Amino acid sequence: MAKIKTRDAVKGTIKTIDKAAIAAERMKSAYAKTKDKAEQGYYADESSATEYVSDKMSYAADRIKDESIHQFNKQGQKSVRVTKDNIVKAKDKIADFKTKRAMKVAEQKQAQASIKATQRTAQVAKATAKAAAEATKATVKATIAAVKAIIAGTKALISAIVAGGWIAVVIILIVVLFGCAVSLFGGGGKSNANTPVSAEVEAYEPLIRQYAKQHGIAEYTELIKAVMMQESGGRGSDPMQASECGYNTRYPHTPNGITDPEYSIDVGIQNLAACLRAAEVENLIDMERIKLALQGYNFGNGYISWAKTNYGGYSYANAVEFSAIQAERLGWDSYGDTQYVSHVLRYYPYGRAFTDGGNQAIVEVALTQLGNEGGQPYWSWYGFESRVEWCACFVSWCTEQCGYLESGIIPKYSLCSDGVNWFQRNGQWQGRDYEPTAGAIIFFDWEGDGTIDHTGIVEKCENGTVYTIEGNSGDACRQRSYPVGSSVIYGYGIPAY
Repeated sequence: MAKIKTRDAVKGTIKTIDKAAIAAERMKSAYAKTKDKAEQGYYADESSATEYVSDKMSYAADRIKDESIHQFNKQGQKSVRVTKDNIVKAKDKIADFKTKRAMKVAEQKQAQASIKATQRTAQVAKATAKAAAEATKATVKATIAAVKAIIAGTKALISAIVAGGWIAVVIILIVVLFGCAVSLFGGGGKSNANTPVSAEVEAYEPLIRQYAKQHGIAEYTELIKAVMMQESGGRGSDPMQASECGYNTRYPHTPNGITDPEYSIDVGIQNLAACLRAAEVENLIDMERIKLALQGYNFGNGYISWAKTNYGGYSYANAVEFSAIQAERLGWDSYGDTQYVSHVLRYYPYGRAFTDGGNQAIVEVALTQLGNEGGQPYWSWYGFESRVEWCACFVSWCTEQCGYLESGIIPKYSLCSDGVNWFQRNGQWQGRDYEPTAGAIIFFDWEGDGTIDHTGIVEKCENGTVYTIEGNSGDACRQRSYPVGSSVIYGYGIPAY
């Protein structure tokens, strides 16, 4: 067991007391010195009332001073703490403000980016909508064309059923189906589609049906509308241009003499019905006899019997011949419209469904000129004052007679090379090995040196032989023939008939 060291503890206590006593003595000595100095300096009489008051006031002042300093120091420290706290709070608020502001700016930027993205999306959507609208518009047009074809075919079908023409019904069904397929699936080039009649003509349909039924041609409503369209477009007081017709018994037999549109329709349909009977038309698609009847409507019934007697029916060539005969007999510059048939049939729904892939009109015109020597009618028509090499002038003249110059189907050219350049530039060119159809324009290079020497019109191509009609062949209009691919053939211009 450890011993208790009491002696050491007592010694430590004594040392502590001694130190306290020494400190007390030092304080007394310091107080005595301070008092002496005070007596010598500030106050003269220690025991007086003035000295006492002065001491008290001095003490109070010291206390006030010390308290004031203490309070000021205390308040200062408090203010410092408050200020520090406020600075911290301010910093926090500034940081918070900056954070919120940064977030707000970010939100604004995001909103602006979103707006721009929306605008871009809207622009893209607008462009897409525009493209879709254009595509829809094109589709709508195609659909409308198909629907019109169906309506026209259906009307004709109903009329044929009423008239009892069952064979015609079957053929019409084929035509309608074919026409709808062409309209809906893209074969609707200008050479395949008929031109619609005007709204004015359509407005007359009730009257047309009424008088067509009255005159026994109820199923030919569409053909009657095509005739009216060519004659007047449905405008004026004589829409069928029937004033000079023999069936007009009320008005003067002068152009536009009829002033009652309904009477014009009555007389015009009566005249067309007579032409259809004279031409022995059997149905809506008996195109050769319909052509004869239509040309008779324009020239007068006398043409129908003349054409049947002399040629067995209609041809463009005999229409040109008849027109020339009548003009000479009457002393006129011209007689009727030699292109009346093609003009009317462009408005007839079945006018192009059964026509030849080539074009016979220019061939028929050329055939009427066989035997002409010297070429004077052709080069003088072109504008030359004296004879030139006139093969190209001949082709251009035939082209003009068919209306193809005006429509731009074939160019007017007097130099063979100009004709070649035009067809090649328009992508309507074929080389010498091509087997052409009627109406193609043929070009020749006699020496094989690349110089185009001659031109003509293709009459037909059969069994590997190309048959032509050429002007200035031995200075005359003649028929010629060449093997397909002959070395003298330079190539063919293919008109878009």
